[in-house]
Amino acid sequence: MAEEARSAVVAGFDGTEASREAVRWAAREASSRRSPLLLVHVLARPFQHSIPMRIPDEEEVMGKLGDAVRRELDSLEDSCRAIDPQIEVRKSIPIGDAAEILIEFAGEAELVVLGGPLVGAGTDRLGVTAAEVIARRAAAPIVVVRGETDSGADAPVVVGVDGSAVSTRAIGFAYESAARRNRPLVAVHSWGESAFNPFDIVDEWDTDRSEFRDRANEVLAESTAGWAEQYPDVRVRHVVGADQPAHLLLGEADGAHLLVVGSHGRGPVRRAFLGSVSHAVLNQANCPVAVLPAE
Repeated sequence: MAEEARSAVVAGFDGTEASREAVRWAAREASSRRSPLLLVHVLARPFQHSIPMRIPDEEEVMGKLGDAVRRELDSLEDSCRAIDPQIEVRKSIPIGDAAEILIEFAGEAELVVLGGPLVGAGTDRLGVTAAEVIARRAAAPIVVVRGETDSGADAPVVVGVDGSAVSTRAIGFAYESAARRNRPLVAVHSWGESAFNPFDIVDEWDTDRSEFRDRANEVLAESTAGWAEQYPDVRVRHVVGADQPAHLLLGEADGAHLLVVGSHGRGPVRRAFLGSVSHAVLNQANCPVAVLPAE
């Protein structure tokens, strides 16, 4: 089944307007990559969690559900061809658990695109969404489409940088995306690690803040050097700060074309499903978010 997703941009569709917007974003992405687009709607077996009861013939029920979904996917295909008449559109309607099937597809796909989780902009608690489960376990990059997607021509690709291996993958993804879409890149690094920042309450320090800033600039320069040589036409701006990483990234991502982060946590306490930074931006950013998996 996963072979359908080979070298494709996979778009998960669940009937919501958020997932329709995700399909349109995925179509534009597949077009720019010259890749096939696979539209996926996973059918859950009806009544599987119900108490024993007399139900219609399951095969007949699933057949009717499948027919309704095919009509939806055919309509989505038409809207994708309006974006690019030459795009190759594949469709799949598997039966099972949506997260598990999309994780399986991700093993063959270039990336998986999903609609944004329905959470409030101020959410900062450990919530679990299908997008987070998939982003934690999938082998391919996951893009969660939320907020504004019709960004201006100068809207940048923003990437979080922390000097780690997964951060290097995120930087490469961000550079390639910026180059392909002819957009500027904003590379962001924070030396802040927690909600409690002693710089906010103590006025005098023996250590000059400039030392932290200089080291942060070094991390950015070292992390992006090779990619800048590979993509010399991409305009790059470096941003460093003492804010919490998620806060700094969310501020820079306001109005961005795409925000790119790695999937791991920072510091001794890590989220159960994603790193604290990726968890926060995935649930609060007002632009599409790409989460790059760790090796």
